[in-house]
Amino acid sequence: MKIKNVAIIAHVDHGKTTLVDALLRQSKTKLNKDIVDAVCIMDNNELERERGITIFSKNASVKWGDTKINIIDTPGHADFGGEVERVLKMADGCLLLIDAKEGPMPQTRFVLKKALELGHKIIVIVNKIDKPDARPNYVLNKTFDLFIELGADEKTIEFPVIYASSKQGKAGLEPAIDKMSDISPIFDAIGKYIPDPAGDPEKPLQILITSIAADNFKGRIAIGKIYNGKIKAGQNIAHLNRSGKIQKYRLVSLMTFSGLEKIEAQEVEAGDIVAIAGIPDITIGETIADTENPIALPLLKIEEPTVKMNFSINDSPFAGREGNFTTSRQIRERLFKELETDMALRVEDSENGDWIVSGRGELHLAILIERMRREGYEFQVSRPQVIIKEINGVKMTPYEMVFIEVPEDYSGVVIQKLGSRQGELKNMQTENGTVNMEFLIPTAGLLGYRSEFLTDTRGLGIMNAIFDDYKTDSEKIRERDQGSLVAHETGQSTLYGLVNVQDRGVLFYGPGEQIYKGQVVGQNSRKEDIRVNICKEKELSNMRSKNDGATEHFNTPKTMGLEDALEYIGDDELVEITPKNIRIRKKILDENEWKKMMRQQKTA
Repeated sequence: MKIKNVAIIAHVDHGKTTLVDALLRQSKTKLNKDIVDAVCIMDNNELERERGITIFSKNASVKWGDTKINIIDTPGHADFGGEVERVLKMADGCLLLIDAKEGPMPQTRFVLKKALELGHKIIVIVNKIDKPDARPNYVLNKTFDLFIELGADEKTIEFPVIYASSKQGKAGLEPAIDKMSDISPIFDAIGKYIPDPAGDPEKPLQILITSIAADNFKGRIAIGKIYNGKIKAGQNIAHLNRSGKIQKYRLVSLMTFSGLEKIEAQEVEAGDIVAIAGIPDITIGETIADTENPIALPLLKIEEPTVKMNFSINDSPFAGREGNFTTSRQIRERLFKELETDMALRVEDSENGDWIVSGRGELHLAILIERMRREGYEFQVSRPQVIIKEINGVKMTPYEMVFIEVPEDYSGVVIQKLGSRQGELKNMQTENGTVNMEFLIPTAGLLGYRSEFLTDTRGLGIMNAIFDDYKTDSEKIRERDQGSLVAHETGQSTLYGLVNVQDRGVLFYGPGEQIYKGQVVGQNSRKEDIRVNICKEKELSNMRSKNDGATEHFNTPKTMGLEDALEYIGDDELVEITPKNIRIRKKILDENEWKKMMRQQKTA
């Protein structure tokens, strides 16, 4: 049977996972009962379904005629670039999926650039052709421009084009939905244009490990593509680690993919993707080789993280009440376990007993925090900070290219806000009342801006950012304009106390919430922090006043989710993370202690 290894590239929400679903269903692939009725088969992680984005790369396999097609679903967000770079190594070609209205987007550029660097053959699929405002010709021209910008050669630019509606499970060679019947034109294009794997089954065995999975019975499972040779169940193999050390092991299990399942195999040849068990300490990027003639494949190079945070045990007055895993040993083990499967993450032990965790962006770290929280961990994190590098004695800071699409009415406020954050407007185009802008901005200037952007554009703006380069350290980014409303005492919030405070700014809590001294309960409308008493109760007396029958209006509090809290906090604040709550607090809870520390810093 012939083998084709194909990765699917697309921007967030351009229909990549829906297309994979259509390919799985229409190829009559056998699926489990619990996922047959699922909306998105491939997005099987709870977080992925909630957010509508792919976070973890996945493998599937379908049979079409006499061809086995290994499908690799790649994340579309630049923060998960560590996943993208390594899974593309398994593919021999790519399906580039583009929305028929929006056209190529920043993350499309990011993943396509990686695919072109690897010399992959690209098939362009213009998706969502059934949209009433679809503009396939415009989108195709923009895609052609993108290939030119990324330095594609003449052969690559002559890419085949297929039009599709993955939601309806239809595709065709013309942009007319009524002429389409099924998804088979995509299968035909894969068979025609995607090259066969280049491996030689007669050469010594070489497998590059690009993914790690866990199994309760088989232990660590390593997933990778066989570059050369063949592998048999139960055979002896050599494991070449990152430092070049060679160790020999016997395979416990040899599996290939069928649909979404891993199935046991007796022998697998070069070109196919396998999952193997029996090597306890294998990590991503290492090589499995022949015991007689072990030859290492090049290690995977992953771009460095740009944002870091401090993780520490929860030491608030409410510590230990809501989490199952609260000790430093448990949190440390969980963080270091994540390194086994996430190549773009870094974890270091710091001198004061907490951990410095570095990632590709705010979303990358926020997803890790959210996953740990749902697993029952309780901890606290500091404000995200950019990682400053020193190159030839000069301090360099990461910069990002920001792509913004907003209605014309809101373009002025976006330019003003990004300008104040050291953003430099590189390009601006207006079309049908919509303004497209490109900014070059320090990553530090972008931290905390996303929620502000949504407010300024009334939720109608689209913003995407990708890492550009390290440049000379810019001027200090200005601090936030508003201070915090900080709880004066521990207790339960009351409507009376909240109504008295609400004129000071925006509150984060309603009545009946348990609050502790030093917890941030709202955002002040002025720059300084204010201590407020939202647990204050109305004094009862036997005197009636004229207005006793009337009650004051209480404004709806602003709910602070995880990403909102991470964007909001200042350097003297922390986010307390528990399975049930996300709270913002001051690092030093007592006001007098804080003032004493500030006086000591001034005298020092």
